Amino acid sequence: MGYRVAIVGATGNVGREMLNILEELNFPVDEIHAIASRKSKGVEVSFGDRTVKCQDIEQFDFSKVDIVLMSAGGAVSREWSERIGKAGPIVIDNSSAFRKDPDVPLIVPEVNPDAVKDAKKKNIIANPNCSTAQLVVALKPLHDAAKIKRVVVSTYQSVSGAGKEGMDELWNQTKAIYGLGDATPKKFPKQIAFNVIPFIGAFNEDGSTDEEQKMWDETHKMLDPNIKLTVTCVRVPVFVGHSEAVTVEFDRPIEPDEARAILREAPGVLVVDKQEHDGYITPVDAAGEFAVYVSRIRKDPTVENGLSFWAVSDNLRKGAALNAVQIAQLLDETGTIKPSSGYRSITV
Repeated sequence: MGYRVAIVGATGNVGREMLNILEELNFPVDEIHAIASRKSKGVEVSFGDRTVKCQDIEQFDFSKVDIVLMSAGGAVSREWSERIGKAGPIVIDNSSAFRKDPDVPLIVPEVNPDAVKDAKKKNIIANPNCSTAQLVVALKPLHDAAKIKRVVVSTYQSVSGAGKEGMDELWNQTKAIYGLGDATPKKFPKQIAFNVIPFIGAFNEDGSTDEEQKMWDETHKMLDPNIKLTVTCVRVPVFVGHSEAVTVEFDRPIEPDEARAILREAPGVLVVDKQEHDGYITPVDAAGEFAVYVSRIRKDPTVENGLSFWAVSDNLRKGAALNAVQIAQLLDETGTIKPSSGYRSITV
């Protein structure tokens, strides 16, 4: 016997990845339900060697499932997540809709697993922003070893973070620039092919963007509200994989070799850091992988007790689908929902 699981937004990039990862990790699924909008009813998605037809969210009875992995965007989540939670299952929501709600735990299992104790308040658990997830996985073990005072982050975020439309736009613009079509931006505010865009989301009154604000809010909620954090989020012409240039100031000296040793022992992190041509990780290397990769660990001589490093992760996996499935595992392991069968654990 296993769990009855529904994927809302099953036809999207992250929804399909959730189905893949549930199968890859042998999560105990007794029933799987693919849920989407009415226009996608009947569309087929894959789950292992099975094909599952999408059902209409308006007609589905959520009281008949145990776990709902929600990946259909903030508007859908705001409309449905609380209703679904009241029907019985626990919703693991990939959108930003409930991340700031004090009654909804925001969880990265390697960082704050104890927050699962609050899962039953609304039967909703929030998944963090993809860029925040990989950042806090790398920061948590360092913060435990030497308290972090300040962090400066610049992100290099792939177009898959904007969904299938973002990936299509990069592909179509790249072809168009070579004379095969129209390169006019549609999804992004400026051309993304052969360009970078220092703007993701919408502007706030202080000049920051809501993507940057999400990273600020979520890092403070999950890791430490006293960390000073400044973020610049940039969209880059990469299909899959977010990268981050991170500078950290600690309350005590920490040498690069010490940081490497700490991170090598940290869950969810892989250190690839040699001073040679292939001694660091790029988004292409991280695509399809589970880990947060850390490279280029070095001293920052401009501040006291400073280190800089480079972090890369597959944003569709650890930044979204993998973290959601890990939360489902955490619910099972802690007895928040009752286990029925085993699965293999993640090793990275």
